[in-house]
Amino acid sequence: MNKTDLIARVSADAGISKREANEAVDAVLGAIQGAVAKGQKVTLPGFGTFEARKRAARTARNPQTGEAIQVKATTVPAFKAGQGFKTAVAKKKK
Repeated sequence: MNKTDLIARVSADAGISKREANEAVDAVLGAIQGAVAKGQKVTLPGFGTFEARKRAARTARNPQTGEAIQVKATTVPAFKAGQGFKTAVAKKKK
């Protein structure tokens, strides 16, 4: 499912136009992205938690040359699925 499919699904499920669904999806994703960028956690009970995680600086290897390179410390977005999400996915696989 891509963003267009998601918007169509939200539109159908909520009984709103695709334009309104697009605005709603963009607003939700923007709010999550903005909060995580500020270092806040976004918790949606039964779905999961979005947060920023710090990665330490480290030494890596260039796969072509084998040369050691330094990778700077950085902050990356992370998602941890909630129990309701895990259960829903596990039931679909059976």
